[in-house]
Amino acid sequence: MGQQQILLIIAGVIVVGIAIAVGIQQFGANSSASNKDGITSSLTSLSADAYQYKLRPSTLGGGNNSYVGFAIPTKLLSDDNGTYGISGSPSPTSLQIKGTSSVNSVWVATITLDSTGLSTIAYTGW
Repeated sequence: MGQQQILLIIAGVIVVGIAIAVGIQQFGANSSASNKDGITSSLTSLSADAYQYKLRPSTLGGGNNSYVGFAIPTKLLSDDNGTYGISGSPSPTSLQIKGTSSVNSVWVATITLDSTGLSTIAYTGW
C-alpha cells in the first residue's frame, strides 16, 4: 500500500511540473503578442498624426500637403511597448515610422504612409 501512494505522489508531481512549464510557455507567447499589438497601436496613432500634419496648411503649423517637416512629439518617442522614430527622411508623398520593441530589440515594426494616408505595416524579427 505504501508503494502505491509514493507512486501516485511522484506521478502527481510530474503532472504539476508539466502544467507549470506549459503555463510559463503560454505566458511568454502571450506577452510577445501583447507587445506586438501595443507597438502596432502606437504606430497607427503616430501615422494618423502624420497624415493630419500633411493635410494641415503651413499657416496652421502643418505640412501643406507634404510629410516633410513632420516630427514625432517628444512624449510619444517611447512608451512601455517600445521606441519610435522616423525611418529615413520624409518626402512630400511618403513617410516611414519604425517601432522597436522594448522586450526584444530584434522585433521591429515599420509603418509606411503614402500620399493618400494609406498605411501598411511590416514586421521583422517576430
